[in-house]
Amino acid sequence: MDIQKTDKKRIFFIDEVRGFSVSCMVFYHAFYILGTTFGYEWAKKLFGFFMPVQPLFAGLFIFICGISCSLSKSNLKRGLKILAAAGVVTLFTAVIMPLFGFVECEIYFGILHLLSVCVLLCAFLEKLLCRVSPFAGILACAVLYPFTSGISSGMLGYGELISVAIPDVFYQTDWLAPLGIYSPDFFSADYFPLFPDVFVFFAGVFAGVHWKKSGFPEWAYQQRAKFFGFLGRKTLWIYIAHMPLIYAVTEIIRLVSGMIAV
Repeated sequence: MDIQKTDKKRIFFIDEVRGFSVSCMVFYHAFYILGTTFGYEWAKKLFGFFMPVQPLFAGLFIFICGISCSLSKSNLKRGLKILAAAGVVTLFTAVIMPLFGFVECEIYFGILHLLSVCVLLCAFLEKLLCRVSPFAGILACAVLYPFTSGISSGMLGYGELISVAIPDVFYQTDWLAPLGIYSPDFFSADYFPLFPDVFVFFAGVFAGVHWKKSGFPEWAYQQRAKFFGFLGRKTLWIYIAHMPLIYAVTEIIRLVSGMIAV
C-alpha cells in the first residue's frame, strides 16, 4: 500500500474515515430499502446482520464531523448548508416518495438533521468551547452520553445507580422527537436524536481543538485510501443522492425484470 504525503495541509485521515463511514451507511440504507420497500429477503438478513455495528460507524461519522468543525472557517455557513440538505431529504422521503407509493421511507430527523443542529450549536458556542479544556470537555461528554442514552425510554441516569424518570406527558407528542422524546406512533426511517449523540459530536469537537493546538500526528497527513478520501470529500452529496438512486435503480431493475419475465 502506497503512502503519500502530497499535501501537508490536508488531513487525509479525516477524509478517509469519513468516506469509509458514509459508504457503510449507504450499504446499510440500501439493505433497509431493498428489504422493507422491495421485500428482498436476502437484504432483510443483511440489514439484521449489520444492525449491531451500525451505531459504531454512525458514531464514527458524527465524531469525525465534530473534529472537522474545530477546523472549519465558518460553522454557521456549514451548518446552514447541512440543514438545507436535511430539509431536502425530508421533502423527498416524507412528501414525494409517498406520492409514488413508497411507504416507511420518511426521514424526519436523520443524521443530517442531527449534524446540522450540532454544527450550528458549535458556531454559536465557538468562543465558549475554546475556553474549555479539551480533556475536561471530552470527559464531560463521556459522562453525559450514558446519562442521556435512555431518554427515548423515558429515563435519565446510570441504570440502577442513578435513575430519573421523565414524565409520560412529554411522550404524548412528537414535537420533542429531535431531542429523543416521541410518542409510540412516531416513525423515522433514519433517526438520530440530539441526545445522546450530541455528546459524540462535541467529543469530536474537543478532540479537534486539542489536535489543532498541539498539532495532528504525522500519520494523519498521510494518504492511504484515495477512494475513501474522495468519498469523504463528497459526503453531503452522497448522502443526499444515495437514497433516490437506490429507489430509482431498484425500481427500474424490477420493472425490466417483470417485462422480460412476461
